Amino acid sequence: MNAQPLGVYVHWPFCKSKCHYCDFNSHVREGVEQRRWRDALLKELEHAAGEAPGRRVETIFFGGGTPSLMAPETVAAVIARVKALWDAAPEVEITLEANPTSVEASRFAALAEAGVNRVSLGFQALDAAALKFLGREHSTAEALEALDTARRHFRRYSFDLIYARPGQTPEAWATELEQALGLAGEHLSLYQLTIERGTRFFTDHARGAFVLPDEEAAAAMFEATQARLAASGLPAYEISNHARPGAACRHNLIYWRYQDYVGIGPGAHGRFALGSTSGGATKRATRRASGPEAWLEAVERSGHGTVESSVVAGQDLVEEALMMGLRLADGIDRATFAAVTGADPVAALDEARLAPLVKAGFLEIRPDRFGATAAGRQRLNAVLERLIA
Repeated sequence: MNAQPLGVYVHWPFCKSKCHYCDFNSHVREGVEQRRWRDALLKELEHAAGEAPGRRVETIFFGGGTPSLMAPETVAAVIARVKALWDAAPEVEITLEANPTSVEASRFAALAEAGVNRVSLGFQALDAAALKFLGREHSTAEALEALDTARRHFRRYSFDLIYARPGQTPEAWATELEQALGLAGEHLSLYQLTIERGTRFFTDHARGAFVLPDEEAAAAMFEATQARLAASGLPAYEISNHARPGAACRHNLIYWRYQDYVGIGPGAHGRFALGSTSGGATKRATRRASGPEAWLEAVERSGHGTVESSVVAGQDLVEEALMMGLRLADGIDRATFAAVTGADPVAALDEARLAPLVKAGFLEIRPDRFGATAAGRQRLNAVLERLIA
């Protein structure tokens, strides 16, 4: 058996409505044939097990879209099939993303019975005006009720908030953050609002319908967030994710540590090792068809919805691993990085590129680790542009 951990990502592409900021692969449909979708997900799991056989599954993650709209029977069937196809760790982490509406919260007991042991709630804001602006369908009261329900059924839970919203000051965000800390368990995800092409916000922002906080205000919110959560025992372990020691989302750590995962469902990606060759370490990169109907028809016809499959090796492998690993507060373990990519991260980069970034306080090089400082993580896109040609 391959000793490397494996994550399984399951994409459910359907939502009740499209949030104004969302550029994820999500779609609104009047009705979904749950049994047909269940059969297709199970069939593509069979294909994925052939792509990455003989592995131990450490995590399963239901993302979307809105996977809390999945029938609990479908969730249970997927979990059972994963455990039948691969060896599963005794304490496998099984996360499901959920919107905190009363309808979806009513499914939490059945989802826990299906095997889900961690839930991630999409609050996004804690006041009514912000929720309306973001295009969310739930109220603040519903979010708080959903959190109470989650606490009863799941030992591990988290919720997301979006900050640096139009009109939001650092003082207003500090107040909302205190409220969040009063509700938080072991994990919080806190994201700065970004305007993504293809979203309603992209069009609205381009025509001047709203203005985001300036760069200085957004930076102040980021820095205050890092300091306040660290003081509360929830330090950042990744740019936007905070957790108590030992409570990080293990599935997302698989991504950021550039470990292996398979993805099933529309638009799902996978990265898993092919082993070492004379040319060095390699990974297989896969992507499934994005459109729900196209994916479903492909799986029913061919057993999978793969539209891209390629080998990642050499400098491409190094650069992908860098882009993920530099997001982590702990940075990159150099020995592990070398085992995965076949190269030491410092040696693989041009020293002329590293030196000014180290001197400016954006990167840190130690004998065993290489990473971005807090200042570097705040400006990670700019740092990566300097590192990767």
